[in-house]
Amino acid sequence: MNLKIIKDPVHGYIEVEDFALRLLDSPVLQRLRYIRQLGFSYFVYPGANHTRFEHSLGTMFLADVACRRFQLPDDERTLVVAAALLHDIGHGPFSHASEPLMDKYLHRTHDEIDPVVEDCAGDLLIAAGVDPAELCAVVKGKHPLSGIIHGDFDVDRMDYLLRDAYYTGAPYGTVDAQRLIRHLIRYPDGTVLDENGVNAAESLLIARTLMRPTVYFHHVSRIGESMFQLAALEHFAEVEDDGIQQFLRMDDAGCMYALLASENAIARGIARRLYERRLYKRAIYVGGDQVNSVAWQDGIPLAESRTIAARIAENAGIRPEEVLVDIPPIPGEMTLGVRVQNRHSVTSFEEISPRIRTLNMTRREQWRLGIYTLPEYRETVADAACEVLHIKKPTRQDTLF
Repeated sequence: MNLKIIKDPVHGYIEVEDFALRLLDSPVLQRLRYIRQLGFSYFVYPGANHTRFEHSLGTMFLADVACRRFQLPDDERTLVVAAALLHDIGHGPFSHASEPLMDKYLHRTHDEIDPVVEDCAGDLLIAAGVDPAELCAVVKGKHPLSGIIHGDFDVDRMDYLLRDAYYTGAPYGTVDAQRLIRHLIRYPDGTVLDENGVNAAESLLIARTLMRPTVYFHHVSRIGESMFQLAALEHFAEVEDDGIQQFLRMDDAGCMYALLASENAIARGIARRLYERRLYKRAIYVGGDQVNSVAWQDGIPLAESRTIAARIAENAGIRPEEVLVDIPPIPGEMTLGVRVQNRHSVTSFEEISPRIRTLNMTRREQWRLGIYTLPEYRETVADAACEVLHIKKPTRQDTLF
């Protein structure tokens, strides 16, 4: 068996087998070289220009480590490794920034990779002895082996926490992935964590919690995403359905060029602001204590956010495109099905580690509702948003610009 060695800044030297190398060289995976892993987080962290391609390679590496740890037979290991490598090929431009657009216009998420696999990678998988339909089931979480990629302690999350922390410089994503995998034990009825791996597991949960406000939900990243989504909506008003599908299959540079050259003046203007980093600013940025957060438990779809934005804009006497509404879902409870095994018994992770309750409380407190506008309209839009959404008027301490 021939192996190619690739040097990765996070995991070191990664060995790539022939079948995986053929997948890596396929157009569907090469496209991921041009999709930023963190969308618009580079507006906050200039080093955050790493891509979905690098993340896919790292996820493949950790999946292989896990499969060998679990002593899976070769056919199952090949299936999981291939799924790890292909798990992100369904992403649109700027990664999660285009997810609401995919949901609205394509009626699918990035995990539903069936059409992409069928068109672009099916023959390569069959040649490697992998059933494409079975691989898609692994990626969607509908297969007995899915937990390795999408589970309580999955290799996808391990890699992106490590990688995102490395490239942003944020000191919160430290995860001892190798130790955590080493202390996972796979049984027919589920995965059990050896008690010596509890600290490594806790570090992953803490990293998830601390990376949310500092990286994944940083307000500048959210503003960039919201501006991009509005520009895309305006652009789509001028194109046919085929054009929308083509746009959502582009890479980052391709879709930005399309927006900058759009026939829609609003789309062009917002794209130009994004390109030059002339961003909207926070008019309102409040937590659950200042708004009826129960009403926004599941967040709101893109169409509803634009309806609310139009109401706020009308109240403020400005144009609808000058207001952005960002109401994400309230973080769900982190609940772990993984049990912990010591010398005497097997018990739940929550009994061994009470920290998870504190972390869940912290995650809820991190939630923010954001209303963004042009710098000159912040005060007017803040007053209008408070009236429309029944928000308690922020104090000076709450309003940080």
